[in-house]
Amino acid sequence: MGRRKLKMERIEDKSSRQVTFSKRRNGLFKKAKELSVLCDLDIALVIYSSPGKLYQYCSTHRMNKILQRYHNHPAAKDTSPSTQQDEYSSFLSCEELLQTVDRKLGEPSSDDLTVKDFMHLQKQFETALMQTRETKTRLLLKSISSLEEQEKLLEEEKMVLQGKVNESKRKKKRKRVAIDLNSIPTTE
Repeated sequence: MGRRKLKMERIEDKSSRQVTFSKRRNGLFKKAKELSVLCDLDIALVIYSSPGKLYQYCSTHRMNKILQRYHNHPAAKDTSPSTQQDEYSSFLSCEELLQTVDRKLGEPSSDDLTVKDFMHLQKQFETALMQTRETKTRLLLKSISSLEEQEKLLEEEKMVLQGKVNESKRKKKRKRVAIDLNSIPTTE
């Protein structure tokens, strides 16, 4: 059966689209690996699927090193990332680490991994876990201080409102007294 020419448009059938994505993704990874070996290149390939799942390939063991080289390159200076992306870049590296381990352990060659490789992966996990805990702690402390400030403002507002209520009660008492004095029958 020969190949048929496909129109370059979105595949409507969800299962067909997923199968095509998987096949083409694996083909792209294979081509990147071949290009890296044949031409002695450093290649980093990052793919996000439509549900947001990350797939990556790196010809070296250091994806961050290649991405840093890219960001430092003069041609990449025009497309500088926003500060919000920088704030969440540590989360992405943790996710990348999980994806890499998942991919390495899912490969048939995962039996070839040495104890040293597993120790390296464990150290990377511990570092990622420490970064995640530090970020969580920092965000919790920021949230707590924000809530404490909000509590102070609410206490001040409560005091102001309580003062208005007390003043209103005093005015009502004066009116009652005035009403009570006026309602006394006169003797004539």
